[in-house]
Amino acid sequence: MPHLPRSTAVAAAAFLLTLFLFTATETEGFSLARMGGELRCQCINTYSKFIHPRNIQDVTLTPSGPHCKNVEVIATLKDGREVCLEPTAPWVKTIVKAILDKVKARAPYKPSAYISQ
Repeated sequence: MPHLPRSTAVAAAAFLLTLFLFTATETEGFSLARMGGELRCQCINTYSKFIHPRNIQDVTLTPSGPHCKNVEVIATLKDGREVCLEPTAPWVKTIVKAILDKVKARAPYKPSAYISQ
C-alpha cells in the first residue's frame, strides 16, 4: 500500500474533519428521510422558528407509532430542503390543524363505514 507524504495526509484529514463539522452543523432541523436507509425517526432535531407559508411547498405529517415515538412534521421548502418542524410550536399547530381540516373536508362520507354488521 503506498504511503502519502505527511503534509498530504494532514491536509486530507483536515479536509475530512472540516467537511464532517460543516455537515453536522447544517443538519439542525433537517430530515433524515432521504439520507439513507429506514430509520426509526426521520427527524434528528426540530425547528421551531416561524417559516412563512409562502416558503413551504409541502408538509408531511407522520403520527407516532412503532417506528417512532414522536409525531413528526416535515416541511418541504420551495428550495427543496426538508425541515423537521417542532410539532408543539403554536404556528406549527396552526398549520397542522389547517391541513387536517382540509383532509376532513375532502373525505367522502361513507355511510356503510358507520353501520355495524
